[in-house]
Amino acid sequence: MDLPLSSQLINLAAATMLLLSFAMLSQRRVLSLVNLFVAQGLTLAGSTLVVAYTTGHHELYVSAVFTLLIKVGVLPIVLHRLIRRLSLQWDTEPLVNIPVTLLIGLALVIFAFGLAQPISQLASTITRSTLGIAIAVVMLAFLMMITRRKALTQVVGFLAMENGLFFAATSATYGMPMVVELGILLDVLVATFVFGIFFFQIREQFDSLDLHHLEALKED
Repeated sequence: MDLPLSSQLINLAAATMLLLSFAMLSQRRVLSLVNLFVAQGLTLAGSTLVVAYTTGHHELYVSAVFTLLIKVGVLPIVLHRLIRRLSLQWDTEPLVNIPVTLLIGLALVIFAFGLAQPISQLASTITRSTLGIAIAVVMLAFLMMITRRKALTQVVGFLAMENGLFFAATSATYGMPMVVELGILLDVLVATFVFGIFFFQIREQFDSLDLHHLEALKED
């Protein structure tokens, strides 16, 4: 039996989210990493719009609009300005080389599908088949955070992990309550500005954004 068009679009968005996560995991150029984050935000907003139209949950339209405004509009502008002002174009060599990181990512995807399978069987949403991918996106973003040295790439990993959490919420329950979603988006926006200030402090002190310099700090 053929899947409805809406289910096909949702599955396509889920596959795109997963591919973008692997692309971000393998990316060394910070500017390209931010652009991939923008593409992930666009995919997330598009998927949310499809779910909203299919299910009649009109609050998801608002979620999609805020996702576009903040994750495709405001945050990329802030990150691009930080990259220009800090003259940060390339990430340093990650803690684990790229091929090994991708193999670990593949193992995490398999684990995520195994973890989501019993939950998906109990769920009744049209997006239940994408729950495994949503969990995988969260895990891949977390993996990117812990395998990168640059502060800015770790922040992008944090933002990508929030994308995965939102996608998981949409897959499991058609999204979180609107108040919670708006609160999280505001927290993410404020956190990015705070991280920007933190970047300048690190750059001024160490002339680098490599976080291993912080290990040199000792208490007097």
